[in-house]
Amino acid sequence: MQTRTPLFTSVLIVGCLIILVNFSIRASFGVFQIPIASEFGWLRAEFSLAIALQNLAWGIGQPLFGAFAEKLGDRAAIILGAVIYAIGLVLSSVAVTPEAHQMLEILVGFGIAGTGFGVILAVVGRASSPENRSMSLAIATAAGSAGQVFGAPLAEWLLTTMPWQQVFLVFAAMILGVLVFLPFMRSPAAPASKAELAESLGGVLKRAGRDPSFALIFLGFFSCGYQLAFITAHFPAFVTEMCGPILPGGILHSVGITSTSALGAVSISLIGLANICGTLFAGWLGKHYTKKYLLAGIYTLRTIVASVFILTPITPATVLIFSVLMGALWLATVPLTSGLIAHIYGIRYMGTLYGIVFLSHQIGGFLGVWLGGRMYDIYGDYTMVWWIGVGVGAFSAIVHLPVREHRAPLPA
Repeated sequence: MQTRTPLFTSVLIVGCLIILVNFSIRASFGVFQIPIASEFGWLRAEFSLAIALQNLAWGIGQPLFGAFAEKLGDRAAIILGAVIYAIGLVLSSVAVTPEAHQMLEILVGFGIAGTGFGVILAVVGRASSPENRSMSLAIATAAGSAGQVFGAPLAEWLLTTMPWQQVFLVFAAMILGVLVFLPFMRSPAAPASKAELAESLGGVLKRAGRDPSFALIFLGFFSCGYQLAFITAHFPAFVTEMCGPILPGGILHSVGITSTSALGAVSISLIGLANICGTLFAGWLGKHYTKKYLLAGIYTLRTIVASVFILTPITPATVLIFSVLMGALWLATVPLTSGLIAHIYGIRYMGTLYGIVFLSHQIGGFLGVWLGGRMYDIYGDYTMVWWIGVGVGAFSAIVHLPVREHRAPLPA
């Protein structure tokens, strides 16, 4: 019998590396908002729509890549995703109109889907033993947070040495570079039951479609995408323009953070750093407690943190405090949501089912990014779109409570 060591296998290591690079690039796009819009004289909404379309394409591509991986192999899906990601970045680097940039970001979104959570978490989930699956998924998710730690500051630093077009080319080389490690991603056979293996993809989709709990999980993931995508795309600009000044001689000034622009990039990094701890803690909790109640609690805490932040004066101190608190809750929903799907519906088609639920996440992401830019252009600030995020967060906290957290019956 094959021995499984899910926390230390090459599958987990390579999966973490791919997600780390994926998220390093993806989390940096907010840093480019002001440089690109300023160079071409675009409205904030035009660049925001490009990132919104990227998020929507990511969501649409997630179940497609999940099904592709389950039919033709995980490695084939990851290679295709990386190539599409790189092509999108290269072509985006030469785009000079909002429409071209928006269309090309669709390619980037599909590339993110092929090298992101839907494919990688399914591989890790299948390689893990049931008792360690929640923690394994949390470790892989935390790798995305590690990417966020480095991505935005790396982009900010690269922009001081080269134009944004060349930074996009560097990022394209990075995502292709991870393919070197793909041969080490040898996943053992999934520990699925005979009934799971006998069930077709169409069968499990029908079964999930008839289950109200699947619909509730789908709806609940919407606010996660809305909040995360809005903050990732707009928070650097939000901090740059609305935060109080960084005083000379202060702690931030002494460590080289001398402008609100730099603070905006660092805040995204800090969110990612805090989320490494938060996600791992969520994975540990998911092994011992009911996942739906943990998810409801996370969304409730997000609602409180976002409300308090926007109601208080925005200073460097409150930006840092918000980044740490929101960061601890940032991707903590991912191992719990993916683990919940694996627990209820099994792991055979986990990638496809999680991809469908993730589509809701990315529809929320599309609206969060696009509304952020649109409402900024109309009202001159982000207050309205921020409060919408607070409202949908409260909705997600409520909608998870009726989920029936037990294994759905397989067809006879």
